[in-house]
Amino acid sequence: MIEERHVRELLDMAQDDAALVLLEGRARVVRPAGPGSEPYGGAAVLLTRADLVDRLGTSAPSDDRVRTLAATLEAMARELGA
Repeated sequence: MIEERHVRELLDMAQDDAALVLLEGRARVVRPAGPGSEPYGGAAVLLTRADLVDRLGTSAPSDDRVRTLAATLEAMARELGA
């Protein structure tokens, strides 16, 4: 569900309020205002780009850090029942 490519895609977004969301059991990276608007109504926001950079301490993390974070986010999503 949540893969390294999702984390990289979120890091590549220019807007700090872009977000990684879960919608209908699928992970998606959406632009600002996306989660609350169509077609993203009902999406669960996991992390914004600003939160991600803050959590990683950089906007250019190593592959290992991205892999670890993707695995952590995947485990969180599973606990949420996604």
